[in-house]
Amino acid sequence: MTTFFTADTHFGDHRTINIWRRPFASVAEMNALLIERWNATVAPNDIVWHLGDVARRAADVPDLLAALNGTKHLIRGNNDPDGTLQSAGWASTADYAELVVDEHRLVLCHYPFRSWNGQHRGALNLHGHSHGRLAPMRRQFDVGVDVHDFAPVTLGDLLAKPDRRERGGSPPVRATSS
Repeated sequence: MTTFFTADTHFGDHRTINIWRRPFASVAEMNALLIERWNATVAPNDIVWHLGDVARRAADVPDLLAALNGTKHLIRGNNDPDGTLQSAGWASTADYAELVVDEHRLVLCHYPFRSWNGQHRGALNLHGHSHGRLAPMRRQFDVGVDVHDFAPVTLGDLLAKPDRRERGGSPPVRATSS
């Protein structure tokens, strides 16, 4: 069982294609690639922490969750209404979480923090919201799909990237249709 992190999928949201310059001709193409990459990365028994901004319409969330592999936890984003949190398929929902993965203390929130609990004792801040447009701070990682080739990412993947800009501040990777 592996733990993954992701954020800012914005399933069904045409605005995301334009605002964040995602390389998709349509929402259907974006949704299909997001689902494909999620399921190619995450096994059914894996754990996924989604750090917010799941979908345009809360009514779509139960079917999306059923189509995506893994046990899914939600940290609410600014575009997640109550209906998204109440959707069947979440193992848990919260605005904020602290957990330990692979002996690393993690502080999870949709929003990047300037400072966070345990920051000076090695705790890491994982976040979404900025779509790779925020210069990263030490021990802070943007886990949004725009930064990680439209797929969930492991903590090991985040820690292994040698170029600090790639760990949260790089421009989005452009998808290719398969």
